[in-house]
Amino acid sequence: MGLTDTLKKSFVAGLALVAPLVVTVVAIRLIFGWLRGFLNPIIEQTGLVEIAGRVEIIAELGALLILFGIIAALGYLAQRSLGAYAFDVFDRLVGLIPMVSVIYSSVRQVSDALVTQESRYESVALVEYPRDGLYVLGFVTSESPAAVTQALSTQTYNVYLPNSPNPTQGHFTFVPAERVIELDLSVSRAIRLLVTTGIAENQQELESFQQDVKDQLEEEDISFSDVVDDPTYR
Repeated sequence: MGLTDTLKKSFVAGLALVAPLVVTVVAIRLIFGWLRGFLNPIIEQTGLVEIAGRVEIIAELGALLILFGIIAALGYLAQRSLGAYAFDVFDRLVGLIPMVSVIYSSVRQVSDALVTQESRYESVALVEYPRDGLYVLGFVTSESPAAVTQALSTQTYNVYLPNSPNPTQGHFTFVPAERVIELDLSVSRAIRLLVTTGIAENQQELESFQQDVKDQLEEEDISFSDVVDDPTYR
């Protein structure tokens, strides 16, 4: 391997180490910048800087607690009939705004899936679908009605088969008990798999995957740039 290839491999290896850190730092800065946009008006309106003895960090923590309280209060109201009705009207009004409705509804669907579906589903299961030898993730909601069990002459379960990457869309099925393979997997973890299309459940698995690819390339004596540039590897 020549000096050029060694430098390329070293650069790619260094980039793989630095890139996640840079992206994390940038993401944190964006989040804090976005958060400050909410906190600053609270600090100014409540005079928290003077109350905190002009210690800015204490004022920001106080504003964060106030913001947390407001969000919790909205969540509490949303669980009551009048509040639920008000939020439903708000959702409908937002749905009338072009472009905004697309973004809002998409984020709302995913957030609802991640937050509320844990309590709606009993367990996560594998179901052989759409043909023998292929399996999909399904959420067992309950046992099927007695009429279904009697008609099929076997115990069946109500199973929701979600789509990926949007698990809020899918289809409902009646699956015989012997065809349902229950998994020791939480609903939220299964939803993360669906939303990320199975790429990774967490950062550790993503890093492991990247390392496997790099090791395989080294065994084949192929640099990452070769794979990108050479059309035979595409």
